[in-house]
Amino acid sequence: MFKVVALQLEINDRQSKKDRIQFALAQMEQSREADLILFPELWNIGYFSFDLYEEECETIDGVTVSTIAEKAREINSFVFAGSFVEQVGKKLYNTSVMLDNRGKIIAVYRKIHLFSYGSREKELLTPGCEAIVVETEIGVLGLSTCYDLRFPELYRFMLDQGAEIFLVTSAWPFPRWSNWLVLNQARALENSCYLISCNCAGINRGIRFLGHSTVVDPRGIIRASSSEEPCTVSFTVDREQVHQVRSDFSQLNDRTLDFKGLD
Repeated sequence: MFKVVALQLEINDRQSKKDRIQFALAQMEQSREADLILFPELWNIGYFSFDLYEEECETIDGVTVSTIAEKAREINSFVFAGSFVEQVGKKLYNTSVMLDNRGKIIAVYRKIHLFSYGSREKELLTPGCEAIVVETEIGVLGLSTCYDLRFPELYRFMLDQGAEIFLVTSAWPFPRWSNWLVLNQARALENSCYLISCNCAGINRGIRFLGHSTVVDPRGIIRASSSEEPCTVSFTVDREQVHQVRSDFSQLNDRTLDFKGLD
């Protein structure tokens, strides 16, 4: 069993990136009892700050990741460090990193599904092309970002790679609250996995974030959630529940690909 804390940070247009990073460190300090800490998507500049993507992009060893990694080592916590705009040559990615409790990068996920509805993400960024599953001391983790939730094939692929717990970093806005909750539950339920999501709060470039960071168990039941306000969401995850559910209700053993579509 391990304790997870999702840091539902307020994203606004008043703070600088430096200020946000310092606030993030303070929130980590307050959550030092956690075995795993999650951050939201593009929390260091704000998802809808498209004008800052090129100006504030970083390499994987830039200030955002290196600062969070140092704190992860100090408080002895695994950290899914949310995402940032990563520069790789001439390309930009929406990139999230997984840090172990020694502050070492153990996985890098570049968002595969880029959002185009009312967003410039798909125009400005390059999509990733690799699903990421990483085995750790606290469980086998499948990494994903926001809009990925609408694409069940990604999560089924991660399941087949051994995933037990899906981690979702997100900047999901209003008003799609019901969509958010249904998708959180569905991805957990259909794969008999835990799903832990960390969403933004606040208003960025006039767009309000939904909040409602959520922990869903392998039966699809919401075990912890929040409102739209900045807060932390904590829960004690029992990894063995994944295997117990899969044993008790063996839907995954009944899967078949031996069928044909309609002519």
